[in-house]
Amino acid sequence: MTSQPTLTQDGNGPEGPDGHGTPPDSGLQAGLKNRHLSMIAIGGVIGAGLFVGSSSGIATAGPGILLSYALVGTLVVLVMRMLGEMSAANPTSGSFSAHADRALGPWAGFSIGWLYWFFWVVVLAVEATAGAAILEGWIPAVPQWGWALIVMVVLTATNLVSVGSYGEFEFWFAGIKVVAIAAFIVVGGLAVFGVLPGVDSDQAGLANLTDHGGFLPNGAGAILTGILLVVFSFMGSEIATLAAGESEDPQRAVTKATNSIIWRIGVFYLGSIFVVVCLLPWDSTSITEDGSYVAALNTLGIPHTGQIMNFIVLTSVLSCLNSGLYTASRMAFSLGLRGDAPKAFARTTRRGVPQTAIIASVVFGFVAVFFNYKFPDSVFLFLVNSSGAVALFVWLVICCSQLRMRKIIEAEAPEKLVVRMWLYPYLTWASAALIVFVLGYMLTDTEHNGRTTVLLSLLVAAIVVVIAFVRQRASAAIKAR
Repeated sequence: MTSQPTLTQDGNGPEGPDGHGTPPDSGLQAGLKNRHLSMIAIGGVIGAGLFVGSSSGIATAGPGILLSYALVGTLVVLVMRMLGEMSAANPTSGSFSAHADRALGPWAGFSIGWLYWFFWVVVLAVEATAGAAILEGWIPAVPQWGWALIVMVVLTATNLVSVGSYGEFEFWFAGIKVVAIAAFIVVGGLAVFGVLPGVDSDQAGLANLTDHGGFLPNGAGAILTGILLVVFSFMGSEIATLAAGESEDPQRAVTKATNSIIWRIGVFYLGSIFVVVCLLPWDSTSITEDGSYVAALNTLGIPHTGQIMNFIVLTSVLSCLNSGLYTASRMAFSLGLRGDAPKAFARTTRRGVPQTAIIASVVFGFVAVFFNYKFPDSVFLFLVNSSGAVALFVWLVICCSQLRMRKIIEAEAPEKLVVRMWLYPYLTWASAALIVFVLGYMLTDTEHNGRTTVLLSLLVAAIVVVIAFVRQRASAAIKAR
């Protein structure tokens, strides 16, 4: 376990068994350019879940799903502001795990770090399988498991080359997502206001927000259910703060990513969902049968909409896989550097790549893919459910860490508070309360598997926390001898 040092004046405290931060001699290299970080920050909030998972949310809450997205988006903005405050003051490859280590204690950094790693290696399997299904539809000669293997191997090789190659791949993956969704919003918006020819004006329009049972056709309670369905599609916005440690100007990168989160969520999430629910009625069967975005594109008279959306979803899947492997490996690297994982995880190649951490992460991903094909309804279902609530755990830990870290930074290096949480500590407490409320509400949700997800995630979290305390006690006992 790590001891807790003070902040240094240059913002990079020593990270390792005796410290905190990502120092120049940690082995990582500043291989990410500003354009990489900018696109990682933008693309990080656009996951495949936005394209695939929005259908069930719209079918459940109707146009009121906009309020669900707005509430979760507001929460993410606040959490990112807290994380930005801590990361701008001390950029580190461990991000919130390293901050929790210092603010709450070694047990917290250990626990949330490993839970986050677990979340992303399971995501690797989910996304690899989803991408393989699309690729098999295009080229059926290669079996689905073969495509999953190919995708995982290619992106592993990319991450093993250098952090710059990861950044370059993610730049183009994210770029395609951004251009696609921006074009959808522009073209769809023109159709909604009757400017685009060839669109059924009787179906498209602002009237769809209220004409089919009202703005909240299933009642106000559906907003909360909608929150449960959309909250996990926002996971990934924090990746920019992990990647910032390997950029040329970490503090500037974190500050820029934090300040731009509001318009990114407003445009890409609220903007695109607004267009969808205005282009066609929320209760249209095509939304659930074809998917919300495919159904919306069909109303525009664009040919081959299904294949277009498959390409966009595949790009999002590859982006998520690429970033997931990067994120999992950097978290493993940080844990190794702090003594919370095998030391081999903290070793880097001459190119500044934590090779062992990457390989260990992808191996677990391969194992999870195997479980998905061999035991999809037992072992793999357990893995998915037991990691499902980790996003909320991470956000809650960020809230608790920021409450403590603000005081530490103000006492030791107040000039480092270049990003400040708004209305501290009131908005921080409000955010934590909302997260706890969502977790509690999930326990009442049996229709969408919310209760199972929370209970299994809490079980895994409890096991990890117990291991953390046992290690801490053992370490203290050894030092006392």
